[in-house]
Amino acid sequence: MSKGQIIVTGASRGIGEAIALELERRGFAVAGFSRSGTTAAGTGYACDMTDETAIAEAIASVAANGPIIGLINNAGAHEGKRSAELSLADFESTMRLNASAVMVSCREVYPHLKAHGDSLIVNIGSFFDKLAVVDNLAYCASKAAVGAITRCLAAEWARDGIRVLDVAPGYIETDLNRDFLASEKVQSWLKRRVPAGRAGSAQEVARLVGALFAENIAFLTGETIYIDGGQGMNH
Repeated sequence: MSKGQIIVTGASRGIGEAIALELERRGFAVAGFSRSGTTAAGTGYACDMTDETAIAEAIASVAANGPIIGLINNAGAHEGKRSAELSLADFESTMRLNASAVMVSCREVYPHLKAHGDSLIVNIGSFFDKLAVVDNLAYCASKAAVGAITRCLAAEWARDGIRVLDVAPGYIETDLNRDFLASEKVQSWLKRRVPAGRAGSAQEVARLVGALFAENIAFLTGETIYIDGGQGMNH
């Protein structure tokens, strides 16, 4: 895959930050989207991913600086709440950022990726997409939607030279949850529940995403690739 621009949403911290740094290490030009416009690598663009117009304008700005060869939809949020107390506004807010923004970003970048050909979209989902998780109805639904969006676009856009994949992490340590994961109770639970015996790292997710771009496996599309230490399939 030629070393053109790759857009990374949610690029200012956590998994998005790690992905931006990994892509830059591999020689790709990174366009990092975040609310603040800051990014760990490449060029930063301020973009509210819940604003359809802002997404379109940010992608157009990237395109003005050269060809776009890829998109990584990483921006998202998680907030647990009991389903019996979940308001429609809370549900729709989660869906808007975690799923609707993925659809809009893919739609807006489509003509640029089609013009380039041999392009890749990687959506960052979650292994919660296939699990029943209490107090996580909205989050699980949004990540299941990411998997569905991935499959539908992969089938529709394959003839345009665009591949679409869903990378679905399990428990990944970032600056947002480091203290929680470090507690003795959680560490003990992870060792029992996760076959790998630990949480993953943002850098491990980033290396997987980087490899998908670098290896350019043309026949691989529409799949959800779980990176969860075996937790999702463990019984």
